[in-house]
Amino acid sequence: MEEDPRIQTVFTVPPDAFNRGVAQHLQQIGALLLPWPQAVRERFDLALTASYGGLAELHAPALVMAHGAGHGKATRPSGRRGPVLTTAPVYGLDPQRLTRDGEVLPAAIALSHDHELDILRRQCPDAVPVAVVAGDPCFDRLVASLPERARYRKALGVDDDRELVVVSSTWGRTGLFGNQPDLLPLIMQQLPEQRFRVAALLHPAVWCAHGRRQVRAWLRSCREAGLILPDPEDDWRSVVVAADHVVGDHGSVTTYAAALGRNVLHLAPGLSAVTAGSAQEATIGGADRLDPRRPLLDQLRAVSPVDPATVAARLTSRPGQAGLVLRQTMYRLLGLGEPGRHRRPTPVPTPRVRPEQSS
Repeated sequence: MEEDPRIQTVFTVPPDAFNRGVAQHLQQIGALLLPWPQAVRERFDLALTASYGGLAELHAPALVMAHGAGHGKATRPSGRRGPVLTTAPVYGLDPQRLTRDGEVLPAAIALSHDHELDILRRQCPDAVPVAVVAGDPCFDRLVASLPERARYRKALGVDDDRELVVVSSTWGRTGLFGNQPDLLPLIMQQLPEQRFRVAALLHPAVWCAHGRRQVRAWLRSCREAGLILPDPEDDWRSVVVAADHVVGDHGSVTTYAAALGRNVLHLAPGLSAVTAGSAQEATIGGADRLDPRRPLLDQLRAVSPVDPATVAARLTSRPGQAGLVLRQTMYRLLGLGEPGRHRRPTPVPTPRVRPEQSS
């Protein structure tokens, strides 16, 4: 939509414990950035957000989107009033985040799956009228990127006779990086470099919580041994498309990798951490669990593949349509006629590799 001459796009960063570096990144890409105190004083025709902080302070109809693979995270029940639930609430589809003083805050809630609409109906029925089942735009672009796999691998320095193992971690103590700090050095030590390259994808909150200098210092020996470590602003999706194997936790990257048919080993905390019926549940429930005490190479060779069609079917009810549906929704909220030109999902950018990673 940014190419539409009728629309001016501006960005802002609400106060949050994990937003360090976001404003600097937006300035580096040339975005027009408004300070949060100014943004909440102004009126806008549409607000796009993938989080809930400050939602009630915005003076604009808001379109809320998930910032991961759907709404697959279970959360602790809150003390606020609402429907009586027999299971843990699903994060992002609960009245605690979607309502204030009995009023629904978003003008539209983008969902990836019809199953999420059922959850919303159970958890926050007042928000059902503004829900839009759009599908998953991230997965659509991953699928569109599959024909570029050879190009991505070449950019990452992965030869035809080598395999790429991607280690993915979400943030927090239950994330792989926080819970298994010795795993990456162990993987680098056990996998012969003549046959394997290893990449690590760390959740941006990991970088924010510890600082870029500290994260890179912790992984210095791994980087010197050839670890590919994209910066938090780099597009991780090309690395997943290029991967042969993914070792991950309950984060979204592991789920997307399983949906693409990559071999997956997991070190997730368990099914209680994810939503029943979600793509995350299908991934963790179907993937083999990594045992760090056993030889990694043996486990990679013996892995039982997760059925990618099963995971993908839980990721999205509108495969290939997310961009179109979201575009229609945004123009509807803006009260503008939609231009007739529609683009198909496009491949993600080619990954960047720094000199230390090019071996």
